[in-house]
Amino acid sequence: MKETVLIQQKNKVKIRLGFLKKDLVFTISLVLATLSCFIQAPKLEYINFHVLICLFNLMVAIKAFEELKVLDKLAISLLNKCKNSKSVSAILILLCFFSSMIVTNDVALLTFVPLSLVISKKTTIPMMETVILQTIAANIGSSLTPMGNPQNLFIYSYFGIKPVPFFTTVIFMAILGISSLYILIRRLKTFELKVDLTPVMIVDGKKAVVWGIVLLLIIASIFGILHDQMALMITIMISIVLNKRILVKIDYLLLLTFICFFIFIGNISHAEAVQTFASTSLKNPSSVYFSSIFFSQMISNVPASILLAHFTPDWKPLLLGVNVGGLGTIIASLASVISYKLFIQSNPSEGKPYLTKFTIYNFSFLVFFALLQYAILIFLGII
Repeated sequence: MKETVLIQQKNKVKIRLGFLKKDLVFTISLVLATLSCFIQAPKLEYINFHVLICLFNLMVAIKAFEELKVLDKLAISLLNKCKNSKSVSAILILLCFFSSMIVTNDVALLTFVPLSLVISKKTTIPMMETVILQTIAANIGSSLTPMGNPQNLFIYSYFGIKPVPFFTTVIFMAILGISSLYILIRRLKTFELKVDLTPVMIVDGKKAVVWGIVLLLIIASIFGILHDQMALMITIMISIVLNKRILVKIDYLLLLTFICFFIFIGNISHAEAVQTFASTSLKNPSSVYFSSIFFSQMISNVPASILLAHFTPDWKPLLLGVNVGGLGTIIASLASVISYKLFIQSNPSEGKPYLTKFTIYNFSFLVFFALLQYAILIFLGII
């Protein structure tokens, strides 16, 4: 009897540990938030509810589009018209670049990387480089809009940025990105092929139209045209009416991760040692720009943006720094981890080659973008 109880207790511990290992970023954020509470008592004001509401709304709408197969239909319709591997890769990469502006970089990769892997299996054509360029494309393309990635959404709402200043700040990065990707796509090897994927039908056209309207309302709330709480009520009501299961399927751990990071950053930002360090190191826009790139390489660009925003009013170099900082190490952007996981699930033996090639590509982009974007900031008089 005692042995049975011990075995059950061990199994429970394994399940809990397995849950923590499954989402390492959440686990780290939870540990950091907990430890920081010993330094400073947490306050409700540390949590940015506008960011959380907008992120929740976006996740619900995007999940609805996934359920209705809207993005799959668009992608497969385009791919069936391709005649060679280069054109297939070009479409997959550009789909990640442009769709990430609306559906976020991680969702773009979750949608289109699996499609690349399916095509690779059906045609026996290697797609490693394509997946890596998809990842880079999603990270760069998402920088163009406030809802393209979590760090943009946070900075946009935290500093109360208006649309025109935001777009004029990030437009050069997007232009550099699409130009660089175009050059690299042209250098990809070309294999003749006939892709004949089974057409995907949208599950319910009327529901897709409704969710399209909801997405427009969500975007309006991000830009401050509609109150975020009104958008939240509309999103929840439509979900209950059309498909309440969506509310169960979204990634609540991502929201909890943000809450933990808000608490952690809020607590340590009020610690005297951190305030002293930040006040001495973030003296000017140049230091903000390079610090945001540096911190992104170690703790990822989302928590880096939350941390540094507390110590600087210079949102332009911070915004560009954390977006450029999404390149480089595989943990610099959480979206990069997603594509890596998807690739090695399909190709277990190619983990090391992928990481090697990924690192070469990403650090090349990081150095190029960091220096050229810095020169642009100097030219515009921001630095």
